[in-house]
Amino acid sequence: MELFSLAGKTALVTGGTRGIGQAIAIGLAEAGADIVLVQRNTEESVTKQNIETLGRKCHIIVADLSDRSSEVLDEVMEVNFNGPFILCRDMGRYWIDNMIDGRLINIASLSTFQGGVRMAAYSASKGAVGQLTKALSNEWAQHKIRVNAIAPGYIATDMNTDTRSNPDQTYYQSIVTRIPMGHWGKPEDFKGPAVFLASDASSYVSGETIVVDGGWMAR
Repeated sequence: MELFSLAGKTALVTGGTRGIGQAIAIGLAEAGADIVLVQRNTEESVTKQNIETLGRKCHIIVADLSDRSSEVLDEVMEVNFNGPFILCRDMGRYWIDNMIDGRLINIASLSTFQGGVRMAAYSASKGAVGQLTKALSNEWAQHKIRVNAIAPGYIATDMNTDTRSNPDQTYYQSIVTRIPMGHWGKPEDFKGPAVFLASDASSYVSGETIVVDGGWMAR
């Protein structure tokens, strides 16, 4: 469908070597976009290969967006907020200077809305991403730049394999029971929302955080 086509567009994706970021990068490529991957090294090339198999161009930019601080709060904020803030700032400046109607998609979290337990630093960082998305949307709408976010719920990736495969399934089942759809999501569930926000299909959508959580937040 032409409304969702990203032909002739280029998408810059961070965290694209695995999980949700990888699925989003491939989904954008499937919709016709060429991809620029920002990652810590060039050795992890599976995503690049998959994108090129689709006939799209893919370029890797090597950059570490964290400073490896020894302080937990500083480290979490560096990765989850400072990095996205700097990327948004620099991309926005480039788009405004060159009169490009860009689309920014941040990655938020359920913790953008919920405080959680024993995760104060993480919740603070993701809450900041939600507010950054709204603030930049307000400032840049006049420049035809749309700023939105996607908030993942519980998604099965290699980062939570231990939780899902633990012989004691008490914690895992407590999460599944809380999800109205009755199961964890998968990275591929983010292809549609990402393409929607990157395409003309969302031409009047800005400042929003789309929650992809199987109904968790509605319960």
